[in-house]
Amino acid sequence: MKTHASSDASPSLLIRPASGYAGDVAPLLAFQWVQSGEAVLVDVRSDAERAWVGIVPGAVALAWKHWPGMTMNPGFDEGLRAAVPAGKKAVLLCRSGVRSVAAARRASELGIEAYNILEGFEGDADEQGQRGHTGGWRFRGLPWRQG
Repeated sequence: MKTHASSDASPSLLIRPASGYAGDVAPLLAFQWVQSGEAVLVDVRSDAERAWVGIVPGAVALAWKHWPGMTMNPGFDEGLRAAVPAGKKAVLLCRSGVRSVAAARRASELGIEAYNILEGFEGDADEQGQRGHTGGWRFRGLPWRQG
């Protein structure tokens, strides 16, 4: 079982074991894997979320659920298979790291080595109910831009 990137890895590089998919990873480790060509970043947020909140340049935009109504994307499996070449990992990103768990489980069922990115794009809500202040891809200073 993989528990971290190396024996002297910082906590931000750990791979946390998970049930039904390869594991949970911190945003920094996911970014490093994408930069090195080991992984494909798949943004499973809805098109509306990406347009309103921001995108990660180079990420594959493939909604797990469609807005409004949050209905399942019937083209998810086909889109994921097309996006992630054999031999590469998939790192899955959503708003807060919840939908991406479901997507990672589905990817694993399809035979893809899949990881959930902890904290998601915006992180958890703070005391005022706002996201983006306590964690997430943006908060960690990783590349993004307004849609």
